[in-house]
Amino acid sequence: MTDLTLLSRIEDAGLNASAPPQQRWMDGWLVRFSPGKAKRARCINAVAEGRLPLADKLRQAQAVFDEAGLPLVLRITPFTQPAGLDAQLEALGLHTEDDTRVMACPSLSALRALPLPAGSRWQPMDGSAFAELIGGLRGSPPGQRQAHAQRLALSPVPFQAYAILREDDGALLACGQFAREGDLVGLYDVFTPPEHRGRGHAASLCSRLLVRAREEGAAIGYLQVEGNNTAARHVYHRLGFADGYTYHYRCADPAAA
Repeated sequence: MTDLTLLSRIEDAGLNASAPPQQRWMDGWLVRFSPGKAKRARCINAVAEGRLPLADKLRQAQAVFDEAGLPLVLRITPFTQPAGLDAQLEALGLHTEDDTRVMACPSLSALRALPLPAGSRWQPMDGSAFAELIGGLRGSPPGQRQAHAQRLALSPVPFQAYAILREDDGALLACGQFAREGDLVGLYDVFTPPEHRGRGHAASLCSRLLVRAREEGAAIGYLQVEGNNTAARHVYHRLGFADGYTYHYRCADPAAA
């Protein structure tokens, strides 16, 4: 996909959907320092060149992250400014991690909701319950779950969360949520427990999330997925998504980040 205008809109939508209450502007940098698990809510997005030298900006940003008790992390995208920032950070010894693909579906018009698995039901969830559920599945500590719930509750872009549950015992088969901003809809926190993977549950979930968003006015879908998650990427390709652009993070200590 090479429609740079659309990809730029998707980048903006992704920033809006991941906005935590803990953020501030710093000379062209959007500095986010949520205590949650998601890196996109606790990193620096360099969206404008600014006027200060890089060393000064890093020093100021480091103070913010130190106060929050978080490692300093920078997110690098094709839209990062200035264009040479990634090379400058590499020269300073900051490491690369988390190769991530932003995928887009330029038209949701032909998408159809796939049937639910036999013996299952479709269950809406509120943000707090969903944050607790997804945090438990990922082994996140209570503080990160609370930060996730806070971010969802205060998001400038409203989220809707759903789960597919087995009828007889309520076991989770898949869960996820979407955030719609105008005609754009993003899929977030899609998760299938390991014991239920490879059975089409994620495809059923995602197709239903997208159709629901389309009913509310969405026409274009986007999502973010780890580059090495081939199983998930295969599901998204089947639903009409294609790679739009990549991004990664820079940090001093990947283990801490």
